[in-house]
Amino acid sequence: MTASDPPQRPIKKLLIANRGEIAIRILQSVRELSSPPETYCIYTTNDFTHVTLGRPNHAIEVPSPATYMDISYLVQLARDHGIDAIHPGYGFLSESAEFAHQTWEQANCMVIGPGSIILETTADKLDAKNLAVRYDVPVLQAMQRSSQNIEEIGSFASKVGFPVMIKAADGGGGRGIRLVNKAADLQTAVQRCIAESPSGKVFVEKAAVDGFKHIEVQIVGDGKGGVKHAWERDCSLQRRFQKIVEVAPAVVADRSTVVQVIAAAIRIAQGINYLGLGTFEFLVNVEQKEFYFLEINPRIQVEHTISESIAGIDLVHEQLLLAQGMTDHAANLNTRADASPPSKFSVQLRLCAEDPTMDFSLSTGKITEARLPSGNGVRVDTHIMPGAVVGSDFDNLMAKIIVTASTWPSVVAKARRALEDTEIVGVKTNLGLLRAIVADHAFESGKADNQWLEKNVQRLLGIGERIGEHVQQLGSNLPTVDEAASRSSGGGAMGSVMLRKGNAWSLSLSPVEASTEKVQSHQLRIDKVLRNDFPDTLSAEVSVSTSGAGSQKFKMSLESTSGSQAAVNSRHRKGDASDRRHVTVPMNGKLVEMLVEEGEEVQKGQVMAFVRQMKMELEVRSPRSGTVTWALELEDEEGDDVEQGVLLAVLEDAHSKDAREYKL
Repeated sequence: MTASDPPQRPIKKLLIANRGEIAIRILQSVRELSSPPETYCIYTTNDFTHVTLGRPNHAIEVPSPATYMDISYLVQLARDHGIDAIHPGYGFLSESAEFAHQTWEQANCMVIGPGSIILETTADKLDAKNLAVRYDVPVLQAMQRSSQNIEEIGSFASKVGFPVMIKAADGGGGRGIRLVNKAADLQTAVQRCIAESPSGKVFVEKAAVDGFKHIEVQIVGDGKGGVKHAWERDCSLQRRFQKIVEVAPAVVADRSTVVQVIAAAIRIAQGINYLGLGTFEFLVNVEQKEFYFLEINPRIQVEHTISESIAGIDLVHEQLLLAQGMTDHAANLNTRADASPPSKFSVQLRLCAEDPTMDFSLSTGKITEARLPSGNGVRVDTHIMPGAVVGSDFDNLMAKIIVTASTWPSVVAKARRALEDTEIVGVKTNLGLLRAIVADHAFESGKADNQWLEKNVQRLLGIGERIGEHVQQLGSNLPTVDEAASRSSGGGAMGSVMLRKGNAWSLSLSPVEASTEKVQSHQLRIDKVLRNDFPDTLSAEVSVSTSGAGSQKFKMSLESTSGSQAAVNSRHRKGDASDRRHVTVPMNGKLVEMLVEEGEEVQKGQVMAFVRQMKMELEVRSPRSGTVTWALELEDEEGDDVEQGVLLAVLEDAHSKDAREYKL
């Protein structure tokens, strides 16, 4: 890769190579420029609400979800349409130096960001730590190079002492990270991090857990050594190293350590002539007055919203101006680390499609109702709408609820009200957990550190459930629009599409490609509508006749699905929820590894399999001890797409005297 980056220049045609709420956010800022460029946005067949709501000039359907990571395809797309700039958003290829390099070399197109040279340095967490050391910023003790060797990793962990963090050298978004408290858990953690790492390489660093907060600094650089900041964000409230609630600025009584953190971020950014938006992340213990550099995220962050809210700027707008060489940016931001933050507080609450009762596994389905909060000081960034489908192809973030007020007590009260005004029907969400977090004294006092949520999650879920019941009870006496009247009942009531006995259709199926096969015609007639909730569900007794053959009667059932085609067509059978011997897959995803086989004895809580969801590998544990009398066998060595409820194993109780042989 040559050490050259594109010059800052005016943008004429811009491709947004992302989806969801961030694609909409970028399109909104682009459309508000004084001379907006022509915009292009990509989408897939089952995921397109970002183009519906974002309104680009051109919407381009791409072959599959994997296209968002296909450098060659995107480079060719830029060449075909004369696109001269790509905004990568966050995730996907936003941190890829190779992507930035190839688009410039092969398509004369720049990727909005710091450039491939800086991306090469920051993409690897160990390289970034070495960069911090160069500018006299403290770091945690870590391996000098990444590795796949479990003995080498174990030796270092023993040397520095547990707990330790296993990290993918190139991970992100909570993927490829595990906290390990004892040696017995090290090998499994390393294997999972390697599997979640794009490069397959990990390293170990000493963990800082007690009393430490995850604090990051929002940097805005002009690429020439000029650096400003939009203060800090406290992102300590995490589950599985994925941020859930973020706060700006940090709620601390003594800002002296935070000022040192901001100064360290500015020092690094100035040293490397940082261009555009960047987030410099640290672990900070305010009580002990110590901090350690973690990593640099060389892109816009999911939580940029709260920095915008307290600073009164549009960070995406600034990013677009900087990419075009306009240096009079961010006039109301500071260059001094000790500048007092604005007299505002802002909180971001991530509303996600996940099932808390199933270890927060992805919850898929069609959103039938969506009520999101509004009012003074409330902002919602979202791509969801009634009828939108949450599938397993992308991350589970549905909406970011951002509340801002002039005092911390006011913003806490506003967050509680906003979450009471939120309702999603069709998929399960983490709404109850969010409500419990903002209701808790630890959050209100600003004392929650980066381990608090994991330690208290079960207690908080119970509180969230009670808050939900209270909110529901308060609303039960209020008048509502009766949407059920237009929907189905078991007696064949009409759904949104009128279907009646006697409706008939002539049906012919022919190959899309030219074919010499004779096309057969069929007739399908409804004899009796059993249930009509089309397009969600439809069941009816029908007669089907084929040309040259008589009529046959069938019971037809249709049900919408968000599972992949491979999962729907899979030959793996479903388990029986009423049979306690059946251990089933608890979520949609790709079953990548089976750890048990027929005849094996397993213990309660033992990991039986791994299911990949959104690039993270989730454990499926045994609900009890027993003997495996049948186990699923993978059909594809890369893993099988499976739907929730697929039979994983048959487990006979360890002390069962009448254990039966079970064959499928």
